[in-house]
Amino acid sequence: MMKTNSLKPRKKKKEKKLKTSAQKGGFGKAAQGLLGGGVLEKERTFRMFPFLLFISFLAFIYITNDFTLESKVRKISHLQKEVMELRYEYVSVKSNLIVISKQSQLAKRLGKLGIKENKEPLKVIRIKVNK
Repeated sequence: MMKTNSLKPRKKKKEKKLKTSAQKGGFGKAAQGLLGGGVLEKERTFRMFPFLLFISFLAFIYITNDFTLESKVRKISHLQKEVMELRYEYVSVKSNLIVISKQSQLAKRLGKLGIKENKEPLKVIRIKVNK
């Protein structure tokens, strides 16, 4: 035989008591000890001092590493932009050189100087040497 579904009875919630300023919690005690200087008087703090220095050193290394990384990223970005500009300039100068070095363009430029293109084919002179 199968069991039927039924609701479980709800548990009653306990009412929370509000803490007054006279009943300071963990945070209040920690804040009072930290601001009052009581933390520095404890022997446990002196034992942890080398570890705290080590953590501070690691934080310094992390911040320095992040700063150098950011500066290198900025430098790389700047250099990439410069490379793109130089590539555009290279393509532009190369296309101008191709246009200027065409035979028709050379003939126009040399015509202004008084040099004309030779219309006759070249003649080859051959000398026979008898041995």
